[in-house]
Amino acid sequence: MAQLIADKRDIDFVLHEQLDIGAEYKGGSYAEFNRKTIDLIIGEARNLGIKELLPLQKVGDDGCVFDAGSVTVPEGFKRAYDLYCEGEWLGMSDDPEWGGQGLPHAVSMAANEYFYGSCNSFMLYNMLTHGAAKLLEGFGTETQKKQCLKKMLSGEWSGTMLLTEPEAGSDVGALTTVATKNGDGTYNISGSKIFISGGEHDMVANIIHPVLARIEGAPEGTRGISLFLVPKFRINEDGTPGEFNDVVCTGIEEKMGLHGNCTCSLTLGGKGECIGTLLGEENKGMAAMFVMMNEARQMVGLQGFANATASYIHALNYARERVQTKGLTDPAGSAPVAIINHPDVKRQLLIMKSYVDGMRSLIYYGGLCHDKIAMTDDVEERKATNELLEVLTPIIKGYVTDKAFEVCSHGIQVFGGYGFVEEFPVAQLLRDSRIFMIYEGTNGIQSMDLLGRKLGMKKGKPFMDFLEVIRRSITKAKEVEELAPLAETMERFFVRYTEVATAISKSAMSDKVLDAYAFSHPFLEVTGDLTMAWMLLWRATVAAPLTEKKKKDAAFYKGQVTTARFFINTMLPTAMGKMDAIQACDGAVTAMDDAGFGGK
Repeated sequence: MAQLIADKRDIDFVLHEQLDIGAEYKGGSYAEFNRKTIDLIIGEARNLGIKELLPLQKVGDDGCVFDAGSVTVPEGFKRAYDLYCEGEWLGMSDDPEWGGQGLPHAVSMAANEYFYGSCNSFMLYNMLTHGAAKLLEGFGTETQKKQCLKKMLSGEWSGTMLLTEPEAGSDVGALTTVATKNGDGTYNISGSKIFISGGEHDMVANIIHPVLARIEGAPEGTRGISLFLVPKFRINEDGTPGEFNDVVCTGIEEKMGLHGNCTCSLTLGGKGECIGTLLGEENKGMAAMFVMMNEARQMVGLQGFANATASYIHALNYARERVQTKGLTDPAGSAPVAIINHPDVKRQLLIMKSYVDGMRSLIYYGGLCHDKIAMTDDVEERKATNELLEVLTPIIKGYVTDKAFEVCSHGIQVFGGYGFVEEFPVAQLLRDSRIFMIYEGTNGIQSMDLLGRKLGMKKGKPFMDFLEVIRRSITKAKEVEELAPLAETMERFFVRYTEVATAISKSAMSDKVLDAYAFSHPFLEVTGDLTMAWMLLWRATVAAPLTEKKKKDAAFYKGQVTTARFFINTMLPTAMGKMDAIQACDGAVTAMDDAGFGGK
């Protein structure tokens, strides 16, 4: 049976064969989650995604309606939201003390692949709520948590993230929103925020806004930023919403995609008092907000991947059904064949598959890292796994969303002219996916984080540990006779990559620092290429011995080996050229004068 959103067989492969999460969870705090339980959970997510969320994708493209400060979501969103909340999906991996289900993160990633792949604009409401709830859990007072946390994780109330301002943009330290102390421990908040996903809508009784602001007299820049909890409606002593808190929606953006999610401009304290309470410590708002940002960055990677896998499935189904032109080597008079038989179409599908497969493995692996951190009592193991996850975060967010957009572009190409027509689903998937390269710190910022922070973090040990995990996978693949030549090719790439990483790190600490950062994004690209090759080779190492043992699934397992072969032998060589350019670190970018660009 044709899949509609994601490849169920591949999801099973990653969870139960590649990652072998049953063995990972055995004897630990997730021991109750055996394969049967996990499959039941993911099956329920798949049903909700296909039956209730997928129909919202097209409906949501018509957009939200703004009227005098109020926002109405598209038809069907409220019903789906109620069903989603009834299933307790929003807090599926959270602490049961606060209303969560306590599911493993890797399992939640698989469930979320179905949800986000069905309708990303709908899920964005839930993603921001969950991030805000985790921020509250980590930094909130007992009063704040008792008032809000269960209501947020249940979906009764929603949450946002109020960072961006019209003049500040990515330079958060330039914000102008002000917090003035009251005598009772609260603050008056005044300022304007833009690009607030889910900032105002009609699906919940209250919206909780974590807001970055500067207390009067605080230092300039990020050193003086504090974080505040600002509800849309003030909260009564009995926990119910009270009077309006002067958080006014002044408009919603007309966007390229994700129309089903409202992107709001909000004014706080413009006509009256907007009251907030301090979340965490004074002047330490950015440190707290980055906890939410890191989760959000990993989830944005999943958003991009989910669109990519949906586009791939649509393109694959179409290529199998669309009959056009006889095969290149077929004799005269032969009947036309399905376009999946044409080499260029097959090439594009294989590019899409290699990225989608690698992304799925990487994102689920990131989820498993979260689970290992939660399960272990070993302080050093927890620290090392957390640092590995930190290194992976700019790759998951930056590289994955870059390549997800590329996959969605290939999806349109496979459909041909029909792909460019809004009647077919791949056009919307491309439009929707473009913002993920900008969300939560642009991918240029992700590349600067990789080069400027992750590469040299703690004298480079976490990054070296990341490379060591990859090296071990290559060594294991070399032990499989069928894969030995492939592993040797990747090993040569790996050795070259380590040379280039060392070279750009030295350049970044020299008088060529600006030249080095001009190559930070190409460095992110080749780091992502290495990571994709690692995941695909790991897959092939698991699959190759099973081709003969499990005849029923022989084609699937052979496909894993062929995909790894394609990526390593066809895609990695282009990355070799990029690495030559990175190491040369030519100064053309920094040498280019403003006037040299023309346009005047």
